Amino acid sequence: MTVANPNFVEEVKKSNEFNASACMNCGVCSAVCPMGIELLPRKLFRYVLLGFKDKVLENKETIYSCLLCRMCEANCPAKVHIAENVRLLRYYLNKNVFRV
Repeated sequence: MTVANPNFVEEVKKSNEFNASACMNCGVCSAVCPMGIELLPRKLFRYVLLGFKDKVLENKETIYSCLLCRMCEANCPAKVHIAENVRLLRYYLNKNVFRV
C-alpha cells in the first residue's frame, strides 16, 4: 500500500533547483532518453511531489541508471532541471538510504 508523505518533497529538495512541479507530463523526456528509461522523470518526479517515498525507493536502480546526459533537458518544453533533480534524488538516497 502506498502511503503519501507530504513532507517527502522537502526532504529531497535541497535547493530551488528541484523544479519537478514544472513537468507537464508530455513525455518528450522519455521519448529522447538514450537509455529508454520511461520512468524518469515523468512518473518518478510525480512520486516525489505526491509524497510516495516507497515508490521512489522501489526505483533506486532506475535513478542510478540515468546517464545525466541532459538530452531530456535540452528537449523539455517546460525547462525542467531533470539532471539536477536526479542528482538531488541520488543525494537523498546516498544520505538517507545507503548512509554514505
